[in-house]
Amino acid sequence: MRVVVDLSRCQGYAQCAFLAPEVFRMHGEEALMYDPNPDDAQREQVVRAAAACPLQAILVDQLEGRDTPVGASPS
Repeated sequence: MRVVVDLSRCQGYAQCAFLAPEVFRMHGEEALMYDPNPDDAQREQVVRAAAACPLQAILVDQLEGRDTPVGASPS
């Protein structure tokens, strides 16, 4: 799973940090820090955190089919 936060949209409401504290955390009052590649065990919390973002600044990519070796073409 891959997480991307549009930090130009993030306003520091910290809903994500409350719902998925192992992935999202506030640094100071407004700076969001996050793990861009959280463990799949965090999937439910991350999806809920993304849905709770009032500005919809969080994108979650499930990365289905990423088992293709580097350099090989997916079939």
